[in-house]
Amino acid sequence: MHITRAGSQPSKSGPADWFTGRVRIDPLFQAPDPARAVGVSVTFEPGARTAWHTHPLGQTLIVTSGVGWAQCEGEAVEEIHPGDVVWFPPGVKHWHGASPTVAMTHVAVHEALDGKAVDWLEHVADEQYQR
Repeated sequence: MHITRAGSQPSKSGPADWFTGRVRIDPLFQAPDPARAVGVSVTFEPGARTAWHTHPLGQTLIVTSGVGWAQCEGEAVEEIHPGDVVWFPPGVKHWHGASPTVAMTHVAVHEALDGKAVDWLEHVADEQYQR
């Protein structure tokens, strides 16, 4: 058994290459080999969001607070709330973040394939960030 104590891992700001707006990333876990799961808690200030991206093995989001938005390419923007669980299938281009007026926090869980867990793409344009 391994216990990672709360507060033992430093928070990081979401890099501008991957996010629009103010984002805080709090690491939760990175399972040791041969497991490949990673979990982080991500807090988006109002209007903040990820860039478009894909995951080779998919991604699960568990919304823990606030109001968020999520979208897969070619589909409508969906509003997400605490307790909602969102699944993005492998290779599906998507983004997620806070609504324009309310912050949102989610736990993101994904797996790495050959050492890679995410492919970052272009930023979500302001025109795309709307319902």
